[in-house]
Amino acid sequence: MALTTALVTGASSGIGYEIARVLASDGHDLVLVARREDNLRQLAHYLEREYKVKAVYIAVDLTDPQAAQRIYDAIQEQNIPIDILVNNAGFGTWGAFTASYTDRDVEAIETNVIALTQLTKLFSRDMVKRGLGKILNIGSVSSFMPGPYMAVYNASKAFVLSFSLALRSELKGTGVSVTVVCPGPTDSEFHQVAGTLDLPMLKQVNLMGSAQVARIAVRAMHKRKAVEIPGLLNKITALLPRLLPTRFVTWVTKQVLRPPKR
Repeated sequence: MALTTALVTGASSGIGYEIARVLASDGHDLVLVARREDNLRQLAHYLEREYKVKAVYIAVDLTDPQAAQRIYDAIQEQNIPIDILVNNAGFGTWGAFTASYTDRDVEAIETNVIALTQLTKLFSRDMVKRGLGKILNIGSVSSFMPGPYMAVYNASKAFVLSFSLALRSELKGTGVSVTVVCPGPTDSEFHQVAGTLDLPMLKQVNLMGSAQVARIAVRAMHKRKAVEIPGLLNKITALLPRLLPTRFVTWVTKQVLRPPKR
């Protein structure tokens, strides 16, 4: 039985946009989810015209605690079986934890952790009943280490990694796979939203493009891999916390993420 329809969150830009393109080019119908309705409408029309697939969209803010259920209910009403779930939506904030707005940190947790968990719960049950499905969660190289000045973001991505690996083990033998992809710094809107455009590190490295990350992610998902870390430098970065003391890794990360003095 072929996997036909994919749901992609955070599809209006960046990695999510490019994942939607890759999946459409492979012949998958799409359900596109993001906040910006105009962007989703344009993307849906583009995918239908360019790849001759069906693309519908649901404009919703994943910081809304009811967002996941609303998405699921809307798809049930349209009788669309979701064979591939891509939990891509997420964002972070940069700066001292005590100086940032509490609401923004909570919204990051609601998007990066709660919505991802709820969507996975709702759609994985249906996949298990059908005996077929693929779940692709977008983590980060930040999943592997604490991140001073991006404390909430790194912690949320650590959840994504741990959750994905645990669920993958639970679902073994059901026909449903879970893949977590952990990219490093990527050329996308993430840095504008997070406020990290002035981060010195970003000016010293060549950022991987969103399209390249998307191709690697989708390929890993189709191979039903457990974890994929795009790029050699990111693979090394993810490995270091396993080899070095946590205190040292946290200190190094703090130096890298420390906001410049003004």
